Amino acid sequence: MGYVFPPQNTVTLPVAGSEDRLPVRRILCVGRNYAAHAREMGKDPDRDLPFFFSKPTDAVVMDNETVAYPAETANFHYEAELVVAIGKEGRDISMESSLEHVWGYAVGNDLTRRDLQLAAREQGRPWDMGKAFDRSAPVGPIHPVSTVGHLSTGEIKLTVNGEVKQQADLSELIWSVPEIISILSSFIELKPGDLIMTGTPAGVGAMVPGDVCVVSIDGLGQITTIIGAAE
Repeated sequence: MGYVFPPQNTVTLPVAGSEDRLPVRRILCVGRNYAAHAREMGKDPDRDLPFFFSKPTDAVVMDNETVAYPAETANFHYEAELVVAIGKEGRDISMESSLEHVWGYAVGNDLTRRDLQLAAREQGRPWDMGKAFDRSAPVGPIHPVSTVGHLSTGEIKLTVNGEVKQQADLSELIWSVPEIISILSSFIELKPGDLIMTGTPAGVGAMVPGDVCVVSIDGLGQITTIIGAAE
């Protein structure tokens, strides 16, 4: 048996403090998981249950890379996020055992074509073209739980050209990491290499070519993304 064309290379992320790399299986994202961000998007955080969307694996962008301003948008947004890397498969995982399935954590940035996302939302259509486009998922090195422990508090911050745009604490997540894993695993089986982007704080906004976007999380360092010229 042969392939009709060469298969794509496996997408991997560096592991902090190691020569090893973590293979990425898929990217799962939680929508509106900080109360203030839910409100700025016109939703009620006290009533909305968590919902999920996804990005393709090859949307991953490494630290310090340039992302071209994407096509078909005039409102290109940043979203600082804590990323959870799954290391143990499971289905219908209890909240009490959820953290046993976490291999590590990373800093992420859920890049968004906001105008396309909002247009799709208003029409009751999928968000794919607003969220799941090429090079829309900058993610930093994965920090093993064995090194950093489990993160439930700590500052998450995003700056553009040195100006603070988002600043919150991980404790402000509406749905905690254990809850997210438990709820998500009731819909699908989680497997090693799955990344979960856990939601963004308030303060989302637009970027333009030439901007330098930096996301930092206490204990995980920071990642930098440069916005390049339009595609």
